[in-house]
Amino acid sequence: MPPLPAKLDPKEEHFRIPGGAAGSMLFLRYLPPAAHKNTPKIVLYVHGGSFPSALSIAHRFDGRSWRDTLNDAGFHVWGLDFQGFGGSDPYPEMAGPAEGRAALGRAQSASEQIELAARFICSHHGASNISIIAHSWGTIAAGRFAGRCPDLVDRLVFFGPVTWRQKKKEAEIFPAWRLVSVKDQWDRFTAEVPPGEPAVLSGRHFEEWASLYMETDPASQTRTPPSVKTPSGPWQDIAAANAGDLAYDPGLVRAPVAIIRGEWDSLATDADARWLFDALKSSPVKRDVKIGRATHLMHLEENRYALYREAQSFLEGGDRPPVLEAAAHPQAQEQALCSL
Repeated sequence: MPPLPAKLDPKEEHFRIPGGAAGSMLFLRYLPPAAHKNTPKIVLYVHGGSFPSALSIAHRFDGRSWRDTLNDAGFHVWGLDFQGFGGSDPYPEMAGPAEGRAALGRAQSASEQIELAARFICSHHGASNISIIAHSWGTIAAGRFAGRCPDLVDRLVFFGPVTWRQKKKEAEIFPAWRLVSVKDQWDRFTAEVPPGEPAVLSGRHFEEWASLYMETDPASQTRTPPSVKTPSGPWQDIAAANAGDLAYDPGLVRAPVAIIRGEWDSLATDADARWLFDALKSSPVKRDVKIGRATHLMHLEENRYALYREAQSFLEGGDRPPVLEAAAHPQAQEQALCSL
């Protein structure tokens, strides 16, 4: 079991809950609203396939994080680290060789981990449902969870979502786990900015972020180059989606959904967003928002506050008649049922 991560704020609370494979424990971080009041606004952040909650919604650039912005608006903000990431236990198989083993941490397992986190959070607050902000591959896991457990979901923000694409070739097969270096991250973070355009990611910010990223894996400095070991399941799910096999059915999602994407996001193009918007046929409220001068990693970039604002506005609701808004917040239930 990895040690609990350091608290990123004096008010931050940490929890370990049973979940994942082989009796492992999942890690949750929680920050209550800045001005505590009896508010039903609860949001869980679901990270993508490369780095955990501490390096995304909770990471402070020049002293300010996305989580801080939501806190100031009265939200209870939670962050889940999937198994194999951050403060959650690694998969036991990650201690063995990667080659010749199936990719760890696929969407079905991840959606079950979200369900465990959501039930714990609902119990903690005496609530019947929560909202979710999900990034990249995390939208696949969150979409699968929302389709299975609609009663546990209030609203969904999918930013940089991975969607279905028509199959043109067989999906690449990934090993059980992979190593990610600082250079790997830098190359990925900057690849989508068109030639001749000014950078949208601060080099100073990235250096600070990269140092903390290496600390998420205690063994990172023992490797050459220093690198973080992560499950390959997210990359296998993305490869499958790009080859015509998306791991969830958007038509089963019954919650309001906001799709937020960057102008230069190669994983969430206009065509991808159009497909997802149309496929969310059971969602009562849908938005498709494109942010200029932003890539797939927009939450780390100069236009991150535009993302913050669009997500907050959608999560606050007020876009349906009052009778429907009230129906979306029934009294807490003992348990919401989920499909298999």
